[in-house]
Amino acid sequence: MKLPSLLLSVLAACASAAEPSLKSTLLLHASFDRGPHADFAAGDAQLYTSPDRKRTPVQPGLHAGDAIELAKGEGKFGAALLFRRKTKEQVFFKGERNLGFQAENWSGSCSFWMRLDPDKDLEPGYCDPLQFMAQAWGEGNMFVEFSKDHAPRHFRYAIMAITRLWNPTNAKWEEMERRPMVAVEKPPFRRERWTHVCFTFGNANTGAKDGWGRLYLDGAKMGEFTGWENGFNWQVDQSALTLGLNYIGYLDDIAVFNRALSDDEVKTVFALKRGIADLRP
Repeated sequence: MKLPSLLLSVLAACASAAEPSLKSTLLLHASFDRGPHADFAAGDAQLYTSPDRKRTPVQPGLHAGDAIELAKGEGKFGAALLFRRKTKEQVFFKGERNLGFQAENWSGSCSFWMRLDPDKDLEPGYCDPLQFMAQAWGEGNMFVEFSKDHAPRHFRYAIMAITRLWNPTNAKWEEMERRPMVAVEKPPFRRERWTHVCFTFGNANTGAKDGWGRLYLDGAKMGEFTGWENGFNWQVDQSALTLGLNYIGYLDDIAVFNRALSDDEVKTVFALKRGIADLRP
């Protein structure tokens, strides 16, 4: 009977020891409890809305009618963003300083929570709940997505670097034998429960084929891809953290870190009682 209590004490002590280190690596945190803007940001803390994916012109705040709203009391830890239907408007945080981009040897992590049933809630077509976006698609991006032609829908994390580096023959995405991607064929997303998502990446912009990425769901590693030249030709002032492309469901407690979190650190983030707010009391 004493062993479980001892294990819990050890895990709690490990989490407490890890939190100061995690706090120092935090670049952006959006809980949505105080409104649409980020609680903490290394760059611009405002959430913006644009009429489409071009991200221009823009307005601070949410301006998508009733398609996207703040759902008070319905989040994992308080309020959340609720995407009621597919919409042409794009909501995003500006990427400069908030994504930690480095022209040489870039690494990082992103953590967030989602609640939906992909096979009942989403409309046909690809859905990208969250993206790290460049000024143009072929200049290097990374994202999580729900696939369009699988039943159940696959959940995937992918890095599409400069197109000529990862797809020099311009092959179709779904027909490629080898892709810079982790795919989960039967993901655990449900309407009645929140699912934690975290992805990490490293060795971007090294000029070598040593780039990698990892995907975690509910604190457990789902897989990784390695051996890619992940070059990103970004105009940083035009980069963005975009949210909810073709998404229908809840999104909460988004955080970006300036380095790749370890497996244990991802578990720590997943177990935080008040989410990322616990790192910044």
